[in-house]
Amino acid sequence: MSKAVSQPVLLGQIDIQAAGLRNKVLVGDLNGDGRMELLLVQPDGGIDDRYVPHQVQCLTAMDLLGNILWQVGEPSENPGGPGSDYPAQICDIDGDGRMEVLYVMEKRFYILDGSTGSVKANYELPDPLAHDCIIIANLSGNAIPQDIILKDRYKRMWALDKDFNLLWKHEGNLGHFPWVYDFDGDGRDEVMAGYDFLDADGRMVWSCRDLDDHADCIWVGDVNGDGVPELVIGGSVTVMYDRHGNELWRYEDSIESQHVALGKFRGDMPGLQIAGLDRIVRGNENGKDGMFLLDAQGKEVWKENRTSKGWLTIIETMSGWDESPLDYILAYRRGGGINPTLYDGEMNAVVEFPVDGYVVHADLLGEGHEQVIIYNSEYAYIYSSRPADLTKKPAGKALPQTKRLYSSTLYPGGQI
Repeated sequence: MSKAVSQPVLLGQIDIQAAGLRNKVLVGDLNGDGRMELLLVQPDGGIDDRYVPHQVQCLTAMDLLGNILWQVGEPSENPGGPGSDYPAQICDIDGDGRMEVLYVMEKRFYILDGSTGSVKANYELPDPLAHDCIIIANLSGNAIPQDIILKDRYKRMWALDKDFNLLWKHEGNLGHFPWVYDFDGDGRDEVMAGYDFLDADGRMVWSCRDLDDHADCIWVGDVNGDGVPELVIGGSVTVMYDRHGNELWRYEDSIESQHVALGKFRGDMPGLQIAGLDRIVRGNENGKDGMFLLDAQGKEVWKENRTSKGWLTIIETMSGWDESPLDYILAYRRGGGINPTLYDGEMNAVVEFPVDGYVVHADLLGEGHEQVIIYNSEYAYIYSSRPADLTKKPAGKALPQTKRLYSSTLYPGGQI
């Protein structure tokens, strides 16, 4: 039975035009005031981002009222577009309790003070093309993740320590955004590098090279409820492995499993469920995609019979929007006149947002529930399930940056 669609509360509207066109928005407590800020990342232009990775053209930091905190670089009138990741992340990389901004510009890797935009360190890249994305990991066994993984578009990857010394290199079918996780509990991350599972020293333990194409996204979670995490990979198919490389199931009833997302979307099913996005017809004005849901055993629960056009949907897991104990499926960039929407595990639209655009979500105010920011090249709109006063003075206690937020990517993976 369909449920009533609720209306989100608009908390604020921010003019972001000073940051230029085609930005990606990152969020984090840049100045440590107890409230998150926006970091608008504009990419370079003049490249074919199918093959050449982006660099950063300009960074603009704004608070939730639209005040500019700082800007690095000059906005371009002709930047690139979101065909691939932009190499920038927000995290506390040095462990001082305050955020830094990590990014690549003009073939160098920079670390900025998040509150001022001043340069704290900069390094030469290990390779001219080592800037497709930035992955923050704990390969060295430090108290916090301080190692950096860089890659080119699809084939080569470099792991570096906190002082940017090269730890190891790897070449393989890397996909878009490798995921790091400490599977064996030794305090050091293993790396699911596309189809290759590497230990913390970069040695390949196993590979799923029987899969076609490449890994579009990677998720980690205890899907089947056996007490240990599994790996779910979306690519040519959706497939689940245990941490030793044993294939547990494979869902092949899709054309291209562009996105997957783990969550507890259904309360009437054991374990976790896997939301997916199938690109059914791609690359033209009549393109079409559709969402689907799998149970913990990889069996199809439902598949969307989409009637509108659109083939570029991104889906993510969203928790903490309201008081529901279940997760929602956040879908955006749908096309066909469909605005960003939260769906439940029965494919009901629970929240339909009144504007279209790209989306980022987080607990912006540190109050235990998440807000949604929808943005285009002119404005960012902040929505919540309940009222809040953005003009109220922040608490003053710095908010931590979650792994999901310091692992921002166009190809959302994650862990649950």
